[in-house]
Amino acid sequence: MKDLHIYRKIEFATPKKIREAQEKLFKEHLAYCYKNSSYYHSLFKKRKLNFKAITLDNISLLPFTEKKDIEKYNDDFLAVGPKDVVDIVLSSGSTGKPTKISYTEFDLKRLAYNEEQSFLGCGLTSKDTVLLTCTMDRCFVAGLAYFLGVRALGGSTIRNGLNSLESHLEVIKRMRPTAIIGVPSFLRKLGLHLDAQGFLAKKSGILKLVCIGEPLRDKNLKFLKVGEDLEKIWKAKVYSTYSSSEIVSTFCECAAQAGGHLHPDLAIVEIVDDSGRVLPFGETGEVVVTPLRVQGMPLLRFKTGDVSFLIEKTCACGRKSLRLGPILGRKKQMMKVCGTTLYPQAIYSCLEEIAAISEYYITVTSEEELSDNIEIYVAVNNPSCTEKEIQERIQAHLRLRPKIFIIEEELVKEQVYSQNSRKPVRFIDRR
Repeated sequence: MKDLHIYRKIEFATPKKIREAQEKLFKEHLAYCYKNSSYYHSLFKKRKLNFKAITLDNISLLPFTEKKDIEKYNDDFLAVGPKDVVDIVLSSGSTGKPTKISYTEFDLKRLAYNEEQSFLGCGLTSKDTVLLTCTMDRCFVAGLAYFLGVRALGGSTIRNGLNSLESHLEVIKRMRPTAIIGVPSFLRKLGLHLDAQGFLAKKSGILKLVCIGEPLRDKNLKFLKVGEDLEKIWKAKVYSTYSSSEIVSTFCECAAQAGGHLHPDLAIVEIVDDSGRVLPFGETGEVVVTPLRVQGMPLLRFKTGDVSFLIEKTCACGRKSLRLGPILGRKKQMMKVCGTTLYPQAIYSCLEEIAAISEYYITVTSEEELSDNIEIYVAVNNPSCTEKEIQERIQAHLRLRPKIFIIEEELVKEQVYSQNSRKPVRFIDRR
């Protein structure tokens, strides 16, 4: 594995130069997988694939790698000896059993470089002090990635993690961070808590919010209500970032706030339809990632299960690399109701536009073969807000009339903020 930084400026190169660099790195990645990964070595032999003949132009000759494959053949994906593994994380599995993802020393350096490049794009510098409100324990990679990225940048980190609102308030008062990394819904609550305690969020010195785990924008790149609320409450710039334990690659918005930038030297991204056909730029489908320059557990054409699209147009920041649009939903969460296909995020957007709703979650069941049944449970902070009113608002936007139940806020919170989950759980699939 060569020096990570030799391609540092590749995002600003011409599309031709980017393509040439990716082709070279892709060929190296294929050779590495064939030589070091028993899973891919066996796969190439079984499928009678000559990895030397595969290029970016015919990448579709390669089969997809799915989460279930990593679960079933977990140890076979490891491409290094046990002594070379320096960190192990767990990724949620489709069967409920977490999958093991192993990183080498080089992989951690790659992770730091990846996040450093992303943070530079959204304007963080060595002068910033960044409050991390995400965990670094429980075998979770995100907190570690952001910590390494800020350190590579030369900035300071405050690892306060998954702590109370009051704890974060005291940290902000005392240590005066200039940026925060966290889940959007939590950062909104934190800002409101600061305001309620008389320490106004907009005067706290926080200039940037880097948001993880939840979408900030719709398919038109316009802010969802949570994004609007964050900018209003904090008077700070708000950026979205996307990644996963398996792909070890981040797609973070730059200062232009118009999609998550792909680092061409770290990943190849495709968008595919239900049949696996690669879709043109701008069309919506499942995100497929081939992370480049990975040592521990290299992957080929990994299906993330997330739904989005690619943006080809040169960004206002001058980068000519592709950008990933907002995550519009999880493929397995797609619902069909009376002929209408939608993802939970569409419902979330409607609910967040209703000021009286303080918390919510959705359940879906299949009572009929061709149509799902949706129930929405909400807590309201204004008793004049009725179930009928909420139902009519959703019908106006989405042309469906789900059942609405107004219940106590604590009951909603018990479901949404489960101790067994790292993220808020607003979608419960009982199909």
